[in-house]
Order: sequence, then structure tokens, then C-alpha cells
Amino acid sequence: MSNLEIPKVQQAAVLSSIGSVPEIVHDHPVPDISTLQPGQCLIKIECTGVCASDLSIRRGDWPIKPKLPLVGGHEGVGRVIAIAPGTVDSPVSVDQRVGIKWLATTCLQCEVCGTENESLCQNIKQSGYAIDGTFSQYTVSYTNYVTPIPDGISSRDACTIMCAGLTVYSALKKSNTKPGDWVAIPGAGGGLGHLAIQYAVALGLRVIAIDTGDEKRQLAEKLGAEKWIDFAQTDNLVKSVAAASGGLGPHAAIVTASKAVAYGQAFGYLRPAGTLVAVGLPPTANGNLEANILLLVIKGTKIVGSNVGNRQEAIEALQYAVDGKVKCNYEVRKLSDLPQIYESMEKGQVTGRIVIDMSI
Repeated sequence: MSNLEIPKVQQAAVLSSIGSVPEIVHDHPVPDISTLQPGQCLIKIECTGVCASDLSIRRGDWPIKPKLPLVGGHEGVGRVIAIAPGTVDSPVSVDQRVGIKWLATTCLQCEVCGTENESLCQNIKQSGYAIDGTFSQYTVSYTNYVTPIPDGISSRDACTIMCAGLTVYSALKKSNTKPGDWVAIPGAGGGLGHLAIQYAVALGLRVIAIDTGDEKRQLAEKLGAEKWIDFAQTDNLVKSVAAASGGLGPHAAIVTASKAVAYGQAFGYLRPAGTLVAVGLPPTANGNLEANILLLVIKGTKIVGSNVGNRQEAIEALQYAVDGKVKCNYEVRKLSDLPQIYESMEKGQVTGRIVIDMSI
């Protein structure tokens, strides 16, 4: 256990019911070390990102609802201050800086966990959804699943990689692309999209950024996108994207936008044998992908779902940031701002990411 004195209560953002505004409380209990189960650790949070999925969870967009009351958040960095008694061969130690991801833990025993697809385990527990997450000063996670944060990167920069960076990096690895190929990124100015641009460029891909607004255009071009298409300014987005990639269309589309229409458009503009990688999650009621089966067969299009990434991919994604090849564009706010942050996200007014610093 750390020499740090652990308080009994803490500041936290607590969601009491679906659709409600998270309440910022100052008397939320800090988990007692004696209640930790083997394999768990207590972490003092330094900072946490705010993800579009946090907004979806608050609204109740998905069929399976979160635990309530809930402390949300799944993109945090902090220091381990205690490891549960009885934990064997912990890969992390007390006082070590670690990252908390959407994937909190899996069974580590099933067929899926034995592959690189551990995020698809049927016994998964998700941070800020099935268990309390990072919108608090202290949280509990699992020693086998937290990601060690190396020196050479700030906690603010690292936390955004734990979900947004990891998610798009894993999606790009599933895109069947090679250096020199074109990749379209709908939602390019958002938290996932602007990181996807950077990872794609680092992997040698040529990027077509799709979004709207001059601020997002400037960010996309600054990050290395070769082509920019404003979906609000084009009469035919499918033709515009195809023309931007030499007429045939891009080799892949990483759809980070959370609108179903973006998926239908991607299906239309991909070149023959292209790959559509589904990442962004529309509300359930509007979440169907309409694809013409004849066109699907004739074009040989591949459709791949990508649900975050695994533990090794988290390490790889983080290394790109340590090496300076990827850096999140973010605004720093305090935890009490979370209701206003959600409001801005609802209106599409956030460029890049929001990072909450627990020290302010």
C-alpha cells in the first residue's frame, strides 16, 4: 500500500438514472482496501477523457443499460495506491502510473480470450458501465488489465489514448490496408477521428477527412489529411469521396461518426474489395446499416466491426504517442463541468477531445 493517506470520501460524478444529469458529489465513498478482491487495485485518478460513449450511456442509447447509480468514465490515468491482498504476480506495482480502459477485465479462460479478440469476451466487465469508472478521484480496476504508462508522456496526453487512440488504432489494423492506400475517416474532426488521421498517417496511409466546419477542416489538414470533404457542402458525398481518391474510392473507411447515414455513404464510396470498419455507435433506434446485397457481392466489400482493442494494442497505440507521432487535441476542464461538457457534445461543438483534470 502507498504511504498516501486515503480519504473516506471523494468527489465524483454520479449518474442516478438514465437520461438524468450526472450529479457532482463530494461525499462519494472511497472503496476501502479491505473490500478489494484478489486481482483488483485502487487507483487515484489524475485525469480522464470524456468519450461519446459516456454520453450514449447517460442517454441509455444501448439495449443493455448500465449499472445504476453509476460513476461513468473509461479513459483515465492515475497511480496505483493499493493492490488487493492475495493478488498473485501482479504486473503493476504500488505508486506506478497506469491507464484505465473501457475493457476493465475478462474471464481470461474462454476461446475468445485466447485470441487477440479478448474485448469480445462474453464475461467482460466495462469501466464506467458495468463497474464504476474514472469520473471520480479514486476508482477500482484490475491489475491484469490496467496499462502501464511509460515515462515521456504526460497523464493528460496518455489518458486520451486509453479509449479514443486504442479504438482507432485497432480499427486501422483491421482495415486490410497497406502503406500508400487511401482511407476515408467520417467524423474526422471528433475525438476518435482526429486521432485516426494521425495513426493512419503514421501507418503510411493517405487520408480523406470527412466532417463539417472550418475549425475541423483546419485541424484535419494540420494533422496530415491529404483531402478534406465537408459533408454539409457537397451535393453528392459518395462521388466527392471517390473523386478524391482517383475515381475508384478509398481502400477502407474507418467510420468514427455516430450517424447511420455515414455507414451507408461509406458502403457506396468504397472501391472494389474495400473494407468498411464500423466504430462509431449510432443510437440503437437508428443503428441499422442498409447495404444492397447485390452491390455487396459485386464489389466484394468487407464489413468489419471493431470494438475497442486488446491489451497489446493499447501498449502499441500508447507508444506512438510517446514517440510523438500521435497527440490528442484536447481542452482541459474540471469534473464539475461534466454536465456542460455533455451539452456541448450533444450539439456537436467539441473539436477533438475533452480531458478532465482531477487536480483543478
